[in-house]
Amino acid sequence: MSTTIRALMQIDNLQPKFAAYNGATVQGSVPMSGDTVLIGELAPGNGVFSLIDRALKASSVETTTQMVEREFGFFILRSRSNAEVSAARDAILDELGASMADRTKPKLASTQIITSVEPFQAQLLNKWRKGSLLIPGQTLGILECEPAAYISIAANEAEKSAEIDIVEVRAVGRFGRLFISGTENSVQTAIAAATKAIEAVDGTVR
Repeated sequence: MSTTIRALMQIDNLQPKFAAYNGATVQGSVPMSGDTVLIGELAPGNGVFSLIDRALKASSVETTTQMVEREFGFFILRSRSNAEVSAARDAILDELGASMADRTKPKLASTQIITSVEPFQAQLLNKWRKGSLLIPGQTLGILECEPAAYISIAANEAEKSAEIDIVEVRAVGRFGRLFISGTENSVQTAIAAATKAIEAVDGTVR
């Protein structure tokens, strides 16, 4: 069975809050603010192991996350050097006989902006969030996309664009979901930037 590149993205200048979120949730080497990361999602999932081995042998990147979740494989590689991450990306593409044009083009599934979040809903969300606490009365922004891994580029661009807090980033599974909070204006700005980032990714429509 051939490998489908569901998502592949190189994110440079990892933003401080998104880097901190990843540092709290990853399995391996902790990414730092300013790092470059390579994030990918593959189908079938087991292909991730040999491809990461190839990338590590071809560059000095470090493995941040490597996992298989149901039918998809997901990985994050990091380095302070953009060139090393590029070398890892090229090694993966060479191994697959593919190019960036072969990755799946993401689809924006939905966006929501909820102003003045009620205390009970905020506390329910806080039960499973891994990032910042959602404070009652704040504005909550939610963005959903497919494939899931592309939500990472949305999170990084959201933080670049406005002063927001990252509540949760779900980058594994069928759909990716981003939850952010802040003032109404900041969340609106961040959701617009995140949406633009998703829509700007090229690839193959599947």
